Amino acid sequence: MSNALQYLTDERGEKTAVVLPLADYDQLLEDLEDLAVVAERRDEPTIPHEQFVAELKRDGIL
Repeated sequence: MSNALQYLTDERGEKTAVVLPLADYDQLLEDLEDLAVVAERRDEPTIPHEQFVAELKRDGIL
C-alpha cells in the first residue's frame, strides 16, 4: 500500500472517510476475494505436499 492516503473529516475534524489510490483499492479487493475463497474452502480435505507434487508430475504439469 502506498502512503498516499487522504482522510475526509467532518466539521469537528473527525475522520469520516478515506481516499486512496485506485491501485491500492484494487489490491484490497483482490485480497478480500482471496480471503473469501479461503473461507469457502476451509473444510475441504487436504493432501500431503508430496502427494500433490506427485500428482502434478503424473499429470505432466511439473
